[in-house]
Amino acid sequence: MRAPAPTTPASSTQALTPTPTSAPASASTRTPVSYDDLVRRVLAGELGPGPQGLRVAVAFTTSQAVRHDGRRGGYRNEVLSLRLGRAVGSCAVEPGALPDGAVEDCAGADIARLLEHPLASVRVAALDAYLMHVRPHTPEYGALPCPLPAGSSLERSRARARAVVELLDVRPGQTVLVVGVVNSLLEALRSRGVSYIPCDLKGGTTEWGEPVVTDMYAELGSCDAVLASGMTLGNGSFEPLRTHVLGGDQQLVMFAQTGSAVLPWFLGAGVSAVCAEPYPFFWLDGGPGVIHRYRGAEAAL
Repeated sequence: MRAPAPTTPASSTQALTPTPTSAPASASTRTPVSYDDLVRRVLAGELGPGPQGLRVAVAFTTSQAVRHDGRRGGYRNEVLSLRLGRAVGSCAVEPGALPDGAVEDCAGADIARLLEHPLASVRVAALDAYLMHVRPHTPEYGALPCPLPAGSSLERSRARARAVVELLDVRPGQTVLVVGVVNSLLEALRSRGVSYIPCDLKGGTTEWGEPVVTDMYAELGSCDAVLASGMTLGNGSFEPLRTHVLGGDQQLVMFAQTGSAVLPWFLGAGVSAVCAEPYPFFWLDGGPGVIHRYRGAEAAL
């Protein structure tokens, strides 16, 4: 699964349950005006302790290959994760795309340096780790826990998909642009009689033989709502998508393993709801787990 990159360059600077860290009062009073503004506020120490004094203890990658029973195709995922105290921040990458030494370069580095790293994936993972550190997924900050049952990888994928799709305010006959194709999400939309436009840079076809488009910008005018992966943070397409929906009445729901602690900051500023899934992800374990859902009206910034 890979979300489309913007047609023009865009800047893209960027679990265990962490312990909340005290932050200045301003951290709870102002929604960032842009992704870059959020990064600027972190670097300035406006949201919590200065990132110059916080170091990543552990950097690691998680790679998987998936082929579910009963599904025609398979896929691969790779995720870069950075551990800051009890918090883990993550950013998905194209398998094999991380250069040699990238993980070693992150271990022991301070968050401020990593927020200015040349690799977008490192910047996003560092921002995610910092924000998970200062504002974890707890009801205090507007997160509503949603349990995932134990089961096979496909059973848990479907359970997660149902939890994500429930955040959409759409009716049968309406159309959702799905940015970052996950067949379980498409299956959940189909079960509700909701039409969709699957969009992913990899192209190809869905489980049901439907063509996957590669240009989300060409499809934004043809949908009632957008369901997008947090991977849009890693390739720079989140900010153009967010600013697009700000100009209209389309709903934007994010499902996020990448940047799960980043995206809730934009609730009410283009983002309508977030399904946040910090490390460890549902596909790593067969036991019960939890994801965290946010809606705009419920978020406590």
